[in-house]
Amino acid sequence: MKRSAPQRAPEIQVETQGRMPPGAVEYAREKVRALTGRTREPVLYARVKLTHMANPAMERPAIAQANVDVDGRPARAHVAATTMSEAVDLLQDRLAVRLTRLEEHWEARRGKTPVPHEWRHGSEPTHRPDYFPRPAEERQVVRHKSYSLAQESPDEAAFELETMDYDFHLFTDVGTGEDSVLYRAGPTGYRLAQVHPQPDLVGPVNVPLTSSELPAPRMGVAEAKQRLDLTGFPFVFFADATTGRGNVLYHRYDGHYGLISPVE
Repeated sequence: MKRSAPQRAPEIQVETQGRMPPGAVEYAREKVRALTGRTREPVLYARVKLTHMANPAMERPAIAQANVDVDGRPARAHVAATTMSEAVDLLQDRLAVRLTRLEEHWEARRGKTPVPHEWRHGSEPTHRPDYFPRPAEERQVVRHKSYSLAQESPDEAAFELETMDYDFHLFTDVGTGEDSVLYRAGPTGYRLAQVHPQPDLVGPVNVPLTSSELPAPRMGVAEAKQRLDLTGFPFVFFADATTGRGNVLYHRYDGHYGLISPVE
C-alpha cells in the first residue's frame, strides 16, 4: 500500500548523561533519523539516551538506548561499547533489526500468514551494557513498574521480547492463565517459566521453546534480593508471598534493582 503523501519525520529527542564527546548528540540524531526515514509506517516518536558511565573499571562505559513508536507500536534497542561513536553505530544496527521485525510482522498480518520467527537472535551481537559493580549492601529497588500484564501466547511474548530488546518478558499466558516469564535460552531458543507450570496447556508454538517444570518460588522482595545476589542471575522470577502473582526482580545497569509486578 502506497502512502498518499510523504510522512514527516519526527524530531529525534536526544538525552545525555555523563561526559559526551563533541558531536555525539547530532551523530546519534542522524543515525536514528536515517532509520525513521525508511520505515513504511509513520514513526510517531523517537528518543535516544546516551550515557557515559564514570566508572573507569568498566570496559564498555558508553551506553546508547533508542525508543521509537512506529504507528503505535513501540520498538527499542540498547547497546554498550568502548566509545560513544561505536555505541551509536551499534545502536543503529540493532534498532534496524527491530524495525525490520516489525515490518515482517505487519506484512505477515496483511497477508494472513504466520508471523516469521527466523529472528536469528543467536547470531546477532548483543553488546549488552555491563552491570555497574555496586556493593550488595548499597543496592536498592530504585524502579518499581506495576501494570496489567498482557494476555499473550508464547509466540506473541517472544515477538514482544525481541522488538523491545528485553532480556525477559513478564506476561500472562493466554492458554493457561498463569503469570509467566519468557527469556532467551541458548543461542537459538526461548525458555518459559510459570507460577504454576502447565506445559500441556500452553498450546502449540512456533518459536523454539522449552518449559520449566518447577513452580516459581513463593517469597517476598527481600528474599528475592538475596537469591539474586547469591545466584548472580540477571533476574529472579518469583510468586509474591502475599498475592501469589508472578513478579520479576532484576539487576539494573546502574547496579541497583528493578522490580516488575502485576496490578491487582
